[in-house]
Amino acid sequence: MRRVVITGIGVVSPIGHGREVYWNALAAGKNGIGPVTLFDTTDFPVRIAAEVRDFDAGLYMDRKEIRRSDRVIHFSVAAAAMAVEDAKLDEGSLDRTRYGVYIGSGEGGISTTNENYRILYEKGPTRISPFFIPMMISNMPAAYVAMVHGAKGPNLSVVTACATATNTIGEAYYAILRDDADVILTGGAEAAIVPIALAGFAAAKTLSTRNDEPEKASRPFDVDRDGFVMGEGAGVLVLEELEHAKNRGARIWGEIVGYGATCDAYHITAPSPDGDGQIRAMAMAVRKAGWRKEDVELINAHGTSTPLNDKTESLAIRTLFGDYTDKLLVNSTKSLVGHGLGAAGALETIAAIQSLVEGIVHPTLNLDSKDPECDVPVVGKEAIHVPIRHVLVNNFGFGGHNGVLALTRFEE
Repeated sequence: MRRVVITGIGVVSPIGHGREVYWNALAAGKNGIGPVTLFDTTDFPVRIAAEVRDFDAGLYMDRKEIRRSDRVIHFSVAAAAMAVEDAKLDEGSLDRTRYGVYIGSGEGGISTTNENYRILYEKGPTRISPFFIPMMISNMPAAYVAMVHGAKGPNLSVVTACATATNTIGEAYYAILRDDADVILTGGAEAAIVPIALAGFAAAKTLSTRNDEPEKASRPFDVDRDGFVMGEGAGVLVLEELEHAKNRGARIWGEIVGYGATCDAYHITAPSPDGDGQIRAMAMAVRKAGWRKEDVELINAHGTSTPLNDKTESLAIRTLFGDYTDKLLVNSTKSLVGHGLGAAGALETIAAIQSLVEGIVHPTLNLDSKDPECDVPVVGKEAIHVPIRHVLVNNFGFGGHNGVLALTRFEE
């Protein structure tokens, strides 16, 4: 039986870039949410987001390529480069046909789309960039990273809204299990803080409107939550078959041991009120890991800070775990970095891996008064120091997509 381990981690996030910087910020409870600076939001009902700041794409790409590619590709290339470096991966020694890339994006190159719509209506169709289509399509982060790294193995870009990165990592895990590849760069990326997307999510009434208190806007499981905060960034993991990793003396951060994917088949945006799809996805991940439900110690929740999601996810957890729920720890990375959409599952999987490594569960910010309908033990405003061996990562997307990963501390 092949085993799949994590040997490299790369991050571009609203609270810092690189595995160590990102984790230290999470553990310290650093808040990455503030006023939008990427464009003028004067007429917008929502004027806050979790932007990636202090990011220099020129460290990873030449200026010509930067101009010909979307911000989501910049994030992807940077996170992948960091992950390869973190893994100390000698790409020259790899069988390139067994070196894959699975990177998803919910919105793809939406910044490019937004800009070219403007050009079309202001200047006409002949002024559209010839690079518009390859800059915009959602598969391009995976394709571009493969070209940079010469990865000629399986290549996939999953698009399942907010479950995108979790499903993408899960499918990469399966690809290595079934012997399609030995090494895969996998995760998710998003760069959707643009006028059309912010206006669209605001129109759907999914976003927090705490414009005057951005640092208090993302408040998962709190009774006063009023919506999520848009985020952006990228997370990329190096997944590797265990023997392959051991043969090159790789440092191992953790192991993926289970994956669950289901659909609510209920509504275009709302979760099924009984949490059925979420329950089945968590149960599937636990079963495929070979665990008992009582083995789970931490759930890195989807925890969006929306009224419906947090209530439904809490119900799903309580229904599946029963009385054992009270012995769990639950936290939400989105309280610190906002909702990274297609990148969320990667940013949160990385947080969960670091909890396994460091024995620290990062805080959930702004939990001033837990909603009685969110009847799960949520970690509050301070990190908890406790050994963790088994963790679930939950992500659920518009359209009823549910993805759950089961991760464990690596043991021989």
